[in-house]
Amino acid sequence: METQVKQSTLSEEKIQATLKGIAANFYQPGRTPLLESPADYGLAFEKVSFPALDGLALEGWYIPCEGSDKLIISNHPMGFSRYGMPSHLEPWKSMYAPTGNDIEVNFLPDYKILHEAGYHVLAYDLRNFGHSAAGNGFTTSGNFEARDVIGSLRYAKTRPELRHLTVGLFGRCLGCNSILFAMQQHPEEFEGVRCLVGPQPLSPWHFFGRELERQGIAERLDDLDWEIKLVTSFNLADLSPLEAAKHVMVPTLVYQVHDDVMTHPRDVQEIFDNIPVAEKKLFWIQGSTRRWDGYLYFQREPAQILDWFATYMA
Repeated sequence: METQVKQSTLSEEKIQATLKGIAANFYQPGRTPLLESPADYGLAFEKVSFPALDGLALEGWYIPCEGSDKLIISNHPMGFSRYGMPSHLEPWKSMYAPTGNDIEVNFLPDYKILHEAGYHVLAYDLRNFGHSAAGNGFTTSGNFEARDVIGSLRYAKTRPELRHLTVGLFGRCLGCNSILFAMQQHPEEFEGVRCLVGPQPLSPWHFFGRELERQGIAERLDDLDWEIKLVTSFNLADLSPLEAAKHVMVPTLVYQVHDDVMTHPRDVQEIFDNIPVAEKKLFWIQGSTRRWDGYLYFQREPAQILDWFATYMA
């Protein structure tokens, strides 16, 4: 479902401020608090810290599952943390209300489901988010965040009680993008990784195109591209995981809210089509325009995702 393009009533001064404000979010991304921990769900856990590939300090939770020989490594979308996003509270509620995403996303139920299904869980904050350190001064839609993915894999390979476990990856949005870029940049690091579940990967070109449509300035996307280049040195095309997807080497399950007002379905379809492995699947979540429903899908309907992990981590 495409958003109807409206005509802008903004002045040129206001348009310029809007474009510069969007670009500035790359430079100073907002952090969200960790409102809950695994202990709130009866899960024993350990606070862990480990370095990204470039040495940046990353923070996470390790949730052990006694007797298991399988580990799921989980990360999160842009602006979120390993806890999720408190977009039912201000100031985040007002930020996401225009797209209908003013509800809480809490990933703790996901970890509990995985734990009860027999998996150890390592959930961590990407750089610039949650409690992890700030890195590079700006976010890059996965280009630099790929270093965090490598750090999590190396941590699992070097921690004595984890090094012999079978590994699966659960990367959402920015987290999925980061995994795709990591596979492109350092394929050798993925030896032993069995599969990927990647909800809602995203090309910023589509995301910001939809945002400008909502504001009635869709024709200014090239101008926004330039403003983002001035902040990050990357064009929007550089921030897309389309090319990186061609380097995926493990069975991959992708899912997406089809009528998500924050992107276009063709973006996810193109990313999925570029994945070269035979063992892949894309399914669409119907009946919603809210992107957050894609992030909550696993805890609402876990069977298909659990089956994917069980099949390829057996």
